[in-house]
Amino acid sequence: MSGDTAVSRSVLSDQVKDRLLGAILDGRFPPGSRIVETRAAREFGTSQAPVREALRDLEAVGVVEITPFRGARVRHPSTNELLEAFVVRSELECLGIRLAVPRVDEADLDILQAELDDMRRAATAGDVHAEAAADTAFHGRLVQLAGNATLVQVWRRLEPSSRTYITLMAGADRHAIADLHGPILDALRRRDAEQAEAAVRRHFTRVEALLGASLLSTTPTLADPAADRPAARSAARRPVRRRRRIRPPRPADSLERPTTPHAAAH
Repeated sequence: MSGDTAVSRSVLSDQVKDRLLGAILDGRFPPGSRIVETRAAREFGTSQAPVREALRDLEAVGVVEITPFRGARVRHPSTNELLEAFVVRSELECLGIRLAVPRVDEADLDILQAELDDMRRAATAGDVHAEAAADTAFHGRLVQLAGNATLVQVWRRLEPSSRTYITLMAGADRHAIADLHGPILDALRRRDAEQAEAAVRRHFTRVEALLGASLLSTTPTLADPAADRPAARSAARRPVRRRRRIRPPRPADSLERPTTPHAAAH
C-alpha cells in the first residue's frame, strides 16, 4: 500500500467515524443496537475497510463494543462511567475557561450566544437530542477558545458521554438546564476569569445532582445539589425488606385425622 493510499484511507476512516458518532449521539443508533458494516458502507458510499477502522476507533473510546462473530453494538455506559467522566470534564472546562477569558472576542461571544439560543429553542420544542448537541457545541467552543490543543484532544474523548448524560436526565426542567449557561456567558462578557470559573463549577455541581438522581431513578431537582451524595445513592439502592407474615397456629383438633362412620365401626 502506498503512502498516499494509506493517508487517504485514514482520512476516510476519520470521516466515517465522525458520521457514525453523530448518528449514535443523535439517537439513530440507540444503546444496544447493532451496527452492520455492510449497511454502513453502503450508506456512506465506501468499502467496509474504513467502516471497520472507524468502529475500532469508536471501540477505543468506549462508544461501541465489538464481539467476535457478532459484530459491533452501541455500548450503554454504566452509571459509574458517566459520573467519573463528568467529574473529569468539569475540571477540564474550569481550566479551559480560565485560559479562554483573555482570548475571547465579540465574535466568539456572539457564537456562544447563538448556541445558548439553540439550547433554549430545543428545550421549548422538547427536542432532547438537539438540546444535547447545542449544549456540547457551547462547551466545546469554550474549550477551543482556551487555545490548548492537548486540552481539546482530551476533552473530545469525553464528548460521547457529554452528550449522553443530558439525554438521560428524564423529568428535569430543560429550560433550567439551558439557563445554567447564561452566567458563564455573562462572566465572559465581563472578562472576569474568577466569576467565569465559578459559573462553570456551579453549572456542573447542579447538573451532576440531576444526573445522579436520574441515573438512580429518583426525582431530580436543580435546587438540591446534595441529591447525589453517597448516602442518598446507597439509600436509593437499598432494597425494601418485607415483613414476614406470621400465620396463626392451627387448632389442635385440625391436626387429627377425621373419623368416618366406616372407621368407627372397626
